[in-house]
Amino acid sequence: MLRFRSLGSGSSGNATVVEGRSGALVQRLLVDCGLGLRQLQARLGLAGLALDQIDALFVTHEHSDHIGCARALALRERIPVWMSAGTYAALGEPEFDGLLHLACDGEAIDLGSFEARPFTVPHDAREPLQLRCSDGASHLGVVTDLGHASDHVLRELAGCHALLLESNHDPELLEASRYPAFLKRRVGGAYGHLANAAAADILRAVCHPGLQCVVGAHLSAQNNRAELVQAALAAAMGWSPSDIGIAHPLSGTDWLSVPLG
Repeated sequence: MLRFRSLGSGSSGNATVVEGRSGALVQRLLVDCGLGLRQLQARLGLAGLALDQIDALFVTHEHSDHIGCARALALRERIPVWMSAGTYAALGEPEFDGLLHLACDGEAIDLGSFEARPFTVPHDAREPLQLRCSDGASHLGVVTDLGHASDHVLRELAGCHALLLESNHDPELLEASRYPAFLKRRVGGAYGHLANAAAADILRAVCHPGLQCVVGAHLSAQNNRAELVQAALAAAMGWSPSDIGIAHPLSGTDWLSVPLG
């Protein structure tokens, strides 16, 4: 059984717990850790978890809203951490006291009750990776930072039964915002963040009968609204807007089960 819970998603900090159960074996992967340690502890508590119940940590890229307290958490709880060589270099190659594992595109990470397979994405970071998690029967795509969907991204998301998918901004709201021109170009560029329509296009490309759970993530607080995300993604899936989940910047989501394939 595979389930996941966003602890918060947005520029204020990103963290997602993916949990796999196989018989008596329960393993939990924390995808990104863009929060302070106390904040992380509090949000895990709301999810019914403690810091020492995280078994592994995966950092998608070096931006502060994703790296957060990752090193402090890993060292304090002796948690193995995975990231790309590029992300590690961008962080200045800090000491992880033997806990660091370098992740590569397409090289699956065996977590016992499930595996996490990293894949490269187009984003303005050194070597960003996102994840496809699977227990063999259920497949979850976690894709929170990318400027556009490459063919490689679409291949990695094909056949997923649940998606935590970035839907960052509405172009009109972005253009009308108080963001400086350079930041508007960065956010809306090919290596920035997904607009609602681009996220909807991804769903149209990978939609299949087994895809039954879609959650919009990494919404811009200034340049998007949940109802715009739900309308765009629901139209792509042929669903009602209320069928689309939203990962709140501060509270994330409830626990969500990944449907069986």
